[in-house]
Amino acid sequence: DMFAHPSTQQNLDRLRSFGNRIIEPAEGELASHLVGKGRMEEPDKIVAVLDDFFASQIQLEKKKIVITAGPTYEKIDPVRFIGNYSSGKMGFALAEACAGQGAEVTLIAGPVSLKTVHPNIKRIDVESAEEMYHAAMEAFPEADAGILCAAVADYRPDVQATEKIKRETKGEMTLLLVPNKDIAASLGAIKREGQILVGFALETNDETAHAEGKLKRKNLDFIVLNSLRDAGAGFRCDTNKITIIDKEGEATAYPLKSKQGVAVDIINKLATLLK
Repeated sequence: DMFAHPSTQQNLDRLRSFGNRIIEPAEGELASHLVGKGRMEEPDKIVAVLDDFFASQIQLEKKKIVITAGPTYEKIDPVRFIGNYSSGKMGFALAEACAGQGAEVTLIAGPVSLKTVHPNIKRIDVESAEEMYHAAMEAFPEADAGILCAAVADYRPDVQATEKIKRETKGEMTLLLVPNKDIAASLGAIKREGQILVGFALETNDETAHAEGKLKRKNLDFIVLNSLRDAGAGFRCDTNKITIIDKEGEATAYPLKSKQGVAVDIINKLATLLK
């Protein structure tokens, strides 16, 4: 009745007079679902359509995924540390996307200010590479997959001062750095058959060669490569531009996207390996 009301028809006629195209009810299959011009479908049918749609989008139902995100801070003294510029945005986008596709996510997060939203995300906050290593080693054996997105510091000071180091008026200060445990290599060494392990490589030169070497050395199933030479990619950006390289050496490049969009591309690749 509302659709057929003279006022509605007059407005439609005015639109037609301006040359706008009015979409009429479709013919064929879609038309069979229409119950009349201007009438809403029954709510239970709308819910059924939505349920079917979202069920078709869930690729990781009941899968357990471990994700590392953000930087690590390696203390020099109580007020200073060695770190990097990672914001954690990519790892958090992956966690939300995995949870949204039905996965139980364990997110091991370095010191970042981001918050999680989805209730299927279990968050473990850490600060140092050592703490992240222990959390990842504990969570990964029960997982179906691991996505190692964190920018883990490769080195830490050999000695961490218990009190603030005072500035000296003369002379230099030398820090002795020692290597941190390699989380990706450690998880790759204990990876069981059927588990999938995904790594990240942020490079500044010879990108593909370095990423392929990391993929093989650390027993990864595929690696996500991005370059600091690409505008809008890397640390502290809301966008990213990636290339996914798999164990067979096949490389798939993607255009610049939001980190949420990049997360979907990575998960789509992961889902093909978990089936």
